[in-house]
Amino acid sequence: MSNNKTVIITGASSGLGFAMAKAFLDLGYNVVGNARTQERLDAAAAELGNPDRFLGVAGDISLPETAERLLDHALEAFGKVDVLVNNAGIFVARDFVDFTAAEIDSVIDTNLRGFIYPTQVVARHMISRNEGSIVNVTASVGMQPDRNVPGTMAVLTKGGLNAVTRGLSIELSRHNVRVNAVAPGVIDTPMHSPETHEFLSRLNPAGRLGTPEEIAEAVVYLAQASFINGVVLPVDGGGTAGRW
Repeated sequence: MSNNKTVIITGASSGLGFAMAKAFLDLGYNVVGNARTQERLDAAAAELGNPDRFLGVAGDISLPETAERLLDHALEAFGKVDVLVNNAGIFVARDFVDFTAAEIDSVIDTNLRGFIYPTQVVARHMISRNEGSIVNVTASVGMQPDRNVPGTMAVLTKGGLNAVTRGLSIELSRHNVRVNAVAPGVIDTPMHSPETHEFLSRLNPAGRLGTPEEIAEAVVYLAQASFINGVVLPVDGGGTAGRW
């Protein structure tokens, strides 16, 4: 049953985004999901099994016209947007000095432009309605770099999103629009091959990888927590808590 609320989720066809789509659908939300290809969105829709409440809109989220189409399709199908989840992101495990120009462009396109354009478009809509919630998916390594993880480009881009989450929360608060972030640690997704799991599980005191469902749970919580604003919530098994 629909609760008449609508969420846009970028990077929704697999991994964390797919788990978020399922979690919001289970709560009765309408979900507008974005991914690069319609084929992946159609496959996700078939697995999610909510054809009346899941709408896939394909396109490169680093392009402003994709963000415009996302909002247009959401409004046409469901009338309004209550929540935006900026989930699309990539991580390249490479020493900073070894990044190629193409890799740098790819990380900046997805992690930064993929946040900027949908946030601009949807925030304008939320301002006009005087309500809304934006949740950014960042990375705990952006809060506490680790010499065992070659992730300086993630520190640069996702750490920037952690900072802008706080700044934008203040800017939009007068319009009753909240902005928060979830900062995942290492999560069990196809991004990490099974042979790396033993090493990766030692990067937090919990001694295991997180699950996509645990990230989705945190995103849903922040999306609905009406008196929480400007928070960056690490969901990383305690990895940013200190040394262990």
